[in-house]
Amino acid sequence: MAAINHSSDSASNISSRPLLRVRDLEVTFRVERGSARAVDGVSFDLAAGEVLGIVGESGSGKSVTALSILRLIPDPPGKIAKGRILLDDLDLLQLTYAEMRRIRGNEIAMIFQEPMTALNPVFTIGMQVREAVLTHAKVSTVEATNRAVEMLEKVGIPKARGRLNDYPHQFSGGMRQRVMIAMALVCHPRILIADEPTTALDVTTQSQILDLMMDLKQRERGASIILITHDLGVVAETCDRAIVMYGGRVQEVGTVEQIFGNAKHPYTQGLLASLPAMAGPRHERLYTIPGNVPSIMEMPNGCRFCTRCEHATDRCRDEEPPLHEIDDGQLVRCHLLDP
Repeated sequence: MAAINHSSDSASNISSRPLLRVRDLEVTFRVERGSARAVDGVSFDLAAGEVLGIVGESGSGKSVTALSILRLIPDPPGKIAKGRILLDDLDLLQLTYAEMRRIRGNEIAMIFQEPMTALNPVFTIGMQVREAVLTHAKVSTVEATNRAVEMLEKVGIPKARGRLNDYPHQFSGGMRQRVMIAMALVCHPRILIADEPTTALDVTTQSQILDLMMDLKQRERGASIILITHDLGVVAETCDRAIVMYGGRVQEVGTVEQIFGNAKHPYTQGLLASLPAMAGPRHERLYTIPGNVPSIMEMPNGCRFCTRCEHATDRCRDEEPPLHEIDDGQLVRCHLLDP
């Protein structure tokens, strides 16, 4: 895991005023057995210029939360049951479909987990990046093409103009991810959501993609990033704050220094203990969190983590803890730390 390295310049670009506010977000999915609550009462803020990491195991609700911000939850079977998502003072959940289309790509853009499925295989790269410009800017096709070439060059596509007529299958995995980043940033959005942007890439390409995202963020002063990942090492290297999710709920929130230097929730502590860099001498076995993530249809009555927590009490099994502040903005959902 890379060392934590946040420059003072990066920190100085973070505004104290939230750019995005998510409040009491609840997302359900209709299944054969009834309604499953994939995201349950999630709230958080994103400041201008901030890089916010959302971490958790598969099924924790982190990707559903990200898709909800852009209202990309398929309905049916999914539904944003309640909550507010405020971009400045504009509630995105109250917008019409046409109004939301003007937000996507222009104000908030997303890099999806698998570029081979996110990119359309029957259209050229040039056409797809150019279309992102034409959708949101009143410019000619020539100007849109020039902007596409400029952005492809910025993300490291060699001989970009000569590759405009190539199709996604003619690019490597790393290059397809760079094209996705170009499409996301070509209209200079204020918020970039990256959902597992380095999945299925080799270690060297992963590092290049993350460096590219951080470099482009520095150029776009005030731009913010929400990074969805299960890789705590990536969070330590790139993020200012982190949200730890489990069972569709936020379990802990803090700065990267708080999470990695003084994690409070047993689940966060278990995730950190399972990292090779945190496990101690090489001869020691890596820690594993006991048990499995419960189905969202069969969540425990009390704390969502109680069935896997070595410190669980009867209160944990009967009563779900609130999310409370314990130290300088660090929030934890745990009875053991109830002040």
